[in-house]
Amino acid sequence: MTPTIPENSPGVPPARVLVIDDEAQIRRFLDISLRAQGYRVLQAATGQAGLEQLVGEGADLVILDIGLPDMEGHQVLAELRQWSQVPVIMLTVRASETEKVLALDNGANDYVTKPFGTQELMARVRALLRTRTVSADGVLPQFDDGHLHIDLVRREVHLDGAPVALTRKEYALLSLLLRNAGRVVTQPQILAEIWGPTHQHDTHYLRILVGKLRHKLGDSALDSRYLFTEPGVGLRFKG
Repeated sequence: MTPTIPENSPGVPPARVLVIDDEAQIRRFLDISLRAQGYRVLQAATGQAGLEQLVGEGADLVILDIGLPDMEGHQVLAELRQWSQVPVIMLTVRASETEKVLALDNGANDYVTKPFGTQELMARVRALLRTRTVSADGVLPQFDDGHLHIDLVRREVHLDGAPVALTRKEYALLSLLLRNAGRVVTQPQILAEIWGPTHQHDTHYLRILVGKLRHKLGDSALDSRYLFTEPGVGLRFKG
């Protein structure tokens, strides 16, 4: 295999790919294949270890097996989607359409069935890394204006020093907007990321969720401080 070094900006380290798979042979194979393409590879044999590694070291992309010894890959995906939008490729022997739809609806970006072709998998990795939104150093953004404090790593939100209890979807929306602070995130993008690709036209879901989140943050649609609506387009977080 001829090494193909990913195009990086000067001074930007190679993309980090976290492989979560309990099969040592698969981990070794992916480690060799990904390193040959110039990526840095992190490995975990269980779902919990993978989540801890993602929090502690960060990653630009995750390759996640569905059949793990401690928890289903779907559960791992649900956990990480509460605080991270890192691209995820599900890797599994389960080829049914139901499994694929479930993975994509739960927030997976792609789905590859074992056995798989190396070149195809590498092409999918490159495609997702081109669209990544995590910062170049892999550090999740934080926000603190003395009134509202958001820490995506610790999954903490405080308002005037008091913790704010957010639902899973409220936190997912706030996280998505903060990671794109200053940029408009379109309604279809939000709906697809939070509810899945089959809900891209269910804008009433989003209106209800935004209203609840604004209330908890002490924000107002008439006098926005954090969440700004671009009518007919989407939302943006204070930039």
